[in-house]
Amino acid sequence: MPGGWRRDNAPMQRCGIFGQRLPWHGVAAVMLALALPCAAATLELPTQLIVPGGVATLPLGPSPTRPHALSGNVPLMVVGDPTGWVAVLGIPLSAKPGSGAILLRRSGRADARVTYTIGAKQYAEQQLKVPQRTVDLSKDDLARYERERVHQNEVIATFSDHWPTALRMRPPTPGVRSSSFGLRRVFNGQPRSPHSGMDIAAATGTPVVAPAAGHVIDTGDYFFNGNTVWIDHGAGLLTMLCHLSAIDVRPGDEVAQGQRVGAVGATGRVTGAHLHWSLSLNRTMVDPELFVRDDDTPR
Repeated sequence: MPGGWRRDNAPMQRCGIFGQRLPWHGVAAVMLALALPCAAATLELPTQLIVPGGVATLPLGPSPTRPHALSGNVPLMVVGDPTGWVAVLGIPLSAKPGSGAILLRRSGRADARVTYTIGAKQYAEQQLKVPQRTVDLSKDDLARYERERVHQNEVIATFSDHWPTALRMRPPTPGVRSSSFGLRRVFNGQPRSPHSGMDIAAATGTPVVAPAAGHVIDTGDYFFNGNTVWIDHGAGLLTMLCHLSAIDVRPGDEVAQGQRVGAVGATGRVTGAHLHWSLSLNRTMVDPELFVRDDDTPR
């Protein structure tokens, strides 16, 4: 992609996801007019892994204004600057290997399709024998779960028009990863949905912090998840932190990366203390490990 240009000694500012040098006059003036802060344009992208439960970073090319990208009717995160935009797409765990496409809409141009190929991914499976009463929900518990599911679906559909300040995150608590994303458990021969987050083993009371800056959009005590905090990082990227022993924030609070939001616990339907961390991107649970630097990932 082309670099910046200059005709004099005007100061240059390094912007863009690809690190182009852009002059303050010219292109940068367009960026300022579009109210696109440089911080939003220099995001370090998550690790691309185009498999079920993974993330695709799809180049969209240059455009004077931020284009719109859709997966079905769901809006996608688009980051970058006028010299080059990228759609950041979460791929559902239920996706089948093969071709996929998103819809690209740019001002003054015809709609276009951007294609990608989903590779195969074999996640681990765990067979467990447990008392049947712990597998089947009572009528009251099932009714509560259904009520909560409707609410959680409303939360997960959040798409705010502010842009993340970081796409590389810090683990929300120290500890060893006790269960990986995508693990499918089979209880007494009955398969359950794949694990949609990362479990980090830690003692009750261990501080839990925001993995990235954001806006608290929901807290509550839920049947399966126990005490839970939802953080909106912007543009359809959400964090869910579950099984907390304490919640230290309220909906509406702004939190900085690393700010305490609660403490590890064993609330909800669990057998021991740990933190469950889920990341939702375009209403799709994706592997949090793809957003954490290798040296920070719980092992």
